[in-house]
Amino acid sequence: MTFGDHIQAHRVNGTPADCVALGTHLFTDVDVVLSGINMGPNLGNGMWHSGTLAAAKQAVLLGIKGIALSTPVGNTEPDFDVLEPFVRQTLELLLADKEVNLTNVNFPPEPTDLRWTRQSVRQYDGYIVPGQDPLGRRHYWFTVTPLEPADEGTDRWAVENGFVSMTPLRLDLTDEVALKKALQT
Repeated sequence: MTFGDHIQAHRVNGTPADCVALGTHLFTDVDVVLSGINMGPNLGNGMWHSGTLAAAKQAVLLGIKGIALSTPVGNTEPDFDVLEPFVRQTLELLLADKEVNLTNVNFPPEPTDLRWTRQSVRQYDGYIVPGQDPLGRRHYWFTVTPLEPADEGTDRWAVENGFVSMTPLRLDLTDEVALKKALQT
C-alpha cells in the first residue's frame, strides 16, 4: 500500500519480531530498528515478556542495531513534549556507536537525566487479574509488582528516581557459572 510518493505501509499479522523480520526483508538498507515508544515500562523482569524488546532483539539477530524504547502510562497519555529532549539525547548517544548492539531504554514520566543501568531482577507477585473488555469478552492482566525494592544502578531504580534508563543487553542468556559447574561433573 502506498501513501503519496514517499510512504509505503504494510500490515503484518504477527508479533513485533515478525514485523522486524518482514521489514528488513522488504527494506534491505536498514541501519537501526527503533521499537517503541511502548506505552508501559519494560523494566527488570518485564523484559522477559516484552514484544517491544523482542523486536529489537530480532534486529540484532539480523545484524542490525536494535533499540527498545518504553515509558510508563497512568490515567493519561505520556507527555511526549516533556520526553522529546531526552529521547533526542538518548538516540544521539546510542546511534553514535556504530556497532550492532541491543539496548533497552525506559523513560520516566518526567526525566531529569540519563543513566546506564543493569537489569533489575527481583521476585514479583505475578498475580493474574481477570477482567472484561467493553464488548464483554474476558481478558486477563498479568501483574509484575516487585516484592523487594530496586537496587541502585538498576533500570527500575533509575526510572523510579527520574532517570532515563539505558540497559545494554546481550542475546546469550547462558548461565556461564552453572554451565562450567555442569561440565565439570
